[in-house]
Amino acid sequence: MRSSLRRIDRLANCVAPRELAPARAIGVTSGYMTATPRFPDPLIQALAQARILAVRAGADHRYTGVWVVVVERRVFVRSWNDKPTGWYRAFRQEPRGSIQLGGREIAVTARQTRSERLRDAVSDAYAAKYHTKASQKWVAGFAEPHRKLTTLELLPA
Repeated sequence: MRSSLRRIDRLANCVAPRELAPARAIGVTSGYMTATPRFPDPLIQALAQARILAVRAGADHRYTGVWVVVVERRVFVRSWNDKPTGWYRAFRQEPRGSIQLGGREIAVTARQTRSERLRDAVSDAYAAKYHTKASQKWVAGFAEPHRKLTTLELLPA
């Protein structure tokens, strides 16, 4: 376990920067597009195993513990409440923030999830990951339509 955390600590600073990818590699016939940054595999694995993730929108807010899931090697969080002063609204106003994992602070950018298919997959991932009897109330609540709309994808900043 200790060696895994050290490896995560080393990799937390190795997040792939935005790179220009040839458009033909991503299905466009001409020009270049910006590739979406992704977390490295060991960090994805650690996030998939984490039960609670500390997230902070901007630099002035405090860290808040949220449930996190990984779908298709992508990291998602969902808000239970959509309060004007909550972390979800703060991320919507200022998409840059950070997460804490393995004793490290990792810069992230939050992006609204528009795909219904992905939002459904995130709901399924919550049900699979948080399967205890005590979690079922929350899992069912996260599957409600108004909460599905609060799904954010976290990307390396």
